[in-house]
Amino acid sequence: MEYDIKDKIEWTVIFLTEFGKRHGLTLKQAFNYLLRYKGINFVEQHYDYLHTQSFVSAVDDLTQYCHKLGGGIV
Repeated sequence: MEYDIKDKIEWTVIFLTEFGKRHGLTLKQAFNYLLRYKGINFVEQHYDYLHTQSFVSAVDDLTQYCHKLGGGIV
């Protein structure tokens, strides 16, 4: 399914902001952490699933994923 790029970008920025809030990070810190531990790729590959979940659930999933790849945030 194709998604409107504007909607996808807006959702992703809000999601990264929520990830940062949960873990006490700025948006830039959250982005850098997720880039380093492949979280950005996870969001891109699984957007169709993630955007249908609550932010709480999606942040939990992404936190777990990055932790498995060596990220220190749990």
